[in-house]
Amino acid sequence: MTITAAARELQPQLIRFRHAMHQEPEIGLNLPRTQEKVLQALDSLPYEITVGKDTTSVTAVLRGTGGTAGSGDEAPGEAGHGRRVTPSVLLRADMDGLPVQEKTGVDYTSRLDGAMHACGHDLHTAMLTGAAALLAENRHKLAGDVVLMFQPGEEGFDGAGYMIREGVLDAPGRRVDAAYGMHVFSSLEPHGTFATKPGVMLSASDGLVVTVLGAGGHGSAPHAAKDPVTAAAEMVTALQVMITRQFNMFDPVVLSVGVLHAGTKRNVIPETARIEATIRTFSEASRERLMDSIPRLLKGIASAHGLEVDVDYQQEYPLTITDEDETHTAENVITELFGESRLSRWATPLSGSEDFSRVLAEVPGTFIGLSAVPRGADHAASPFNHSPYATFDDGVLADGAALYAELAMQRLAALSHSRTNS
Repeated sequence: MTITAAARELQPQLIRFRHAMHQEPEIGLNLPRTQEKVLQALDSLPYEITVGKDTTSVTAVLRGTGGTAGSGDEAPGEAGHGRRVTPSVLLRADMDGLPVQEKTGVDYTSRLDGAMHACGHDLHTAMLTGAAALLAENRHKLAGDVVLMFQPGEEGFDGAGYMIREGVLDAPGRRVDAAYGMHVFSSLEPHGTFATKPGVMLSASDGLVVTVLGAGGHGSAPHAAKDPVTAAAEMVTALQVMITRQFNMFDPVVLSVGVLHAGTKRNVIPETARIEATIRTFSEASRERLMDSIPRLLKGIASAHGLEVDVDYQQEYPLTITDEDETHTAENVITELFGESRLSRWATPLSGSEDFSRVLAEVPGTFIGLSAVPRGADHAASPFNHSPYATFDDGVLADGAALYAELAMQRLAALSHSRTNS
């Protein structure tokens, strides 16, 4: 039986898992109900399982039994007495939801007010549990070890960073050789399309929190106060002008102000005003330059108004940079399993960000997009991820599970072969 046929047989249980998870979305680093579901899915399978200390992460290691004797690298030791070790690959799924009130109307809608799997992480987790079953069934073919990384806290909590610090990349006993992640989309591409891009695939993400410090007073006498509101308004506009005049349009920067808050009553000049913005960059050079340019600009405006300003530039997720060879490996597996028509090679990166970038900064690997747009829907007009109306089709679950599993099997076979012949 082919891996895709085996995955299709798992489809009903993957749908049940995904719907159960969708109905109980959890946010952040503490996802106890989600962790319990994952552990139950892995319970009868031959994985070595550890859970996070500071988060509800799950790390599962499957020891392949299909390796060629002597195919691994020699571990450190006295000459001629080193221990041979096997290659390993990592597969990752994030598990957390978002603080969004669901409005999709599906019959498995979130039961928790103000929480929703609006980014498809329930599909990622279901697909990886499916891959876990497929890999266990094919354990005798695995020429190395597989690490499954079930990660909480992707949505702004740096769950990947926590898991890396707790050793997920070294879970087999040595650093993994390659890592693969997948992300579904509720828009962008036709149903079932896999998307890849070597190099910069997703932007870096940073946060900006600005507090303008003035002196309050009566709205009828602004000259007797120090108005932070007008200065804050000028800052918002000046930030956009700076982007268009100081940064190359072919190395784009996206800065969006999401919070602009001041005051409690229309005839009261407040003491402070607050600005919060998200910043996306596509090169380290632009990112570093912004860290210098933004405080200088805002402090200059504040000084011109006779005010003070506190500028907190918060570095968050780095650029998601995929390895060219690993991306080509993934493309070959995709076309082998599903055909060339199911593959889309993106010419430009997306301005979204991912903490899987931290994994790819440590080991070679790639990140794969998968369109879960409902069949027959207009992918160009469908609500995008994070929308309360974002709808993801269960029909991609088996294909995602099959791709995860086949990637691991083929990459381990190639790594084992190259070491045997080196």
